Amino acid sequence: MQEEHKKKNQKELIIKFEASLKESPNLYFDEEAYLDIIAYYQDHGKLKMARKAADLALISHPYSTDIVTEKAEVLTQLNMKDQALKLLETALTLHPNDPDLLIQMGSLYARRTEYKKAIDSFKMSLMRAENKDEVLYNIGLSYQGMQKYNHAVKYYKEAISINITNERVLYELAFCLDLLGKLESSIDYYQQFIEKDPYSEIAWYNLGIVYNKLGYFDKAIDAYEYAIAIDDSFSSAFFNLGNVYMNKNRYDKALASYNDSLTLEGPSAEIYCHIGACHEKLTELDKAIKYYQKALKLDQFYHEAYFGLGVSLTLREKYHEATHFLKKAIKLCPTNGLYWKTLGEAESEVGNIVSALEAFKSAASLIPSDEGIWLDWSLVLYDQGNYQEAIEILEQGLEEYADSVDIHYRIVVYLMSMGHYKEAFNKLEIALILDFDKHVQLFEFFKNPQTQSALFKIIEQYRKKDNK
Repeated sequence: MQEEHKKKNQKELIIKFEASLKESPNLYFDEEAYLDIIAYYQDHGKLKMARKAADLALISHPYSTDIVTEKAEVLTQLNMKDQALKLLETALTLHPNDPDLLIQMGSLYARRTEYKKAIDSFKMSLMRAENKDEVLYNIGLSYQGMQKYNHAVKYYKEAISINITNERVLYELAFCLDLLGKLESSIDYYQQFIEKDPYSEIAWYNLGIVYNKLGYFDKAIDAYEYAIAIDDSFSSAFFNLGNVYMNKNRYDKALASYNDSLTLEGPSAEIYCHIGACHEKLTELDKAIKYYQKALKLDQFYHEAYFGLGVSLTLREKYHEATHFLKKAIKLCPTNGLYWKTLGEAESEVGNIVSALEAFKSAASLIPSDEGIWLDWSLVLYDQGNYQEAIEILEQGLEEYADSVDIHYRIVVYLMSMGHYKEAFNKLEIALILDFDKHVQLFEFFKNPQTQSALFKIIEQYRKKDNK
């Protein structure tokens, strides 16, 4: 009710302001009203109107640092960073120690990737800033921009010591520690907070994030459940608990957690997409498709939902329809190798060989460590009878993934199909050394009993030789 009243007042204020532009250009608005007007236009993407309001506001309130910072933000959003910088520099000559101006200046320098100047501005604001944890967070981000992750960690930890509930700081701290290979060390750090305040749901929640990243899924579940026990309305904890259950392939549990999050937080493209993924994994494809469609109704640019639709339709063997949605996902996120890989699989099923090969090539350039891409890419060529090209693709794959047993065995298949038996048996010995038990995959390609018998004899000879 209060929110509706606020929106009504804001709408009336905008109507009054826009009427004044036409009829009463000298109509007075106080500082608070102007800040609301500027914020309204920013929120609605009307930046030129926001700038106009800010210009008029400064005529009426030339010494308002709040209006100066808002105008600087609008200019920055309009990509007029030089003008924004000059505005702040002028204001700082009048108010040299104003923390809001210094923070805005630091933010502007950071956007210009002038991180050293940004850090200087943020540090100058620290003494007088109200939200010191936010300033320390921005200093950390600036060091992160310079790839000085150890420095960033230092300032993130300072920020958390002031405000442990600042989720953005906790996220970036975990990110930097992960990059530094020190994520394990952060467990003790969060546990110290828990010892001081065992009823801090935020501390338990972030400990869960760290455990999940490290692959300690059972411990992550315990941490999230502690957070939920402390605050049963903690929607993010329910959501992340769902993610852990997905990692453990407990799709029924994941679905329950996501639904709890949906009840608490309300609908979003993200939660609908995750619920869709649960149904997909449970092979409830009608429900999966329904939720992916719901996600797209809320956000038509949510590429994960297009991908989910593509996968679900692929599982239904509706490959033509699948390629349509997979291409939409790629258009929105062309750097996702998994999208390209899945498109390659669908295109090959349709018989669009050229498109399939192009898709696998793109996938391999983005995620070369995925051995499945090299195997699938080569298989398209193999099925076309292009055995030599198929082998060349697999050899490229071995350059990226030298220990791939499956690639070694697949090369054996292709060499045998070419009639290059001596070379094939040399490769076979390498594959058997790497993983003897995986030799069974060879028989999937050779159904002829005589060929299978010959292979079996060679493999048995190796086994006997190896056991001597």
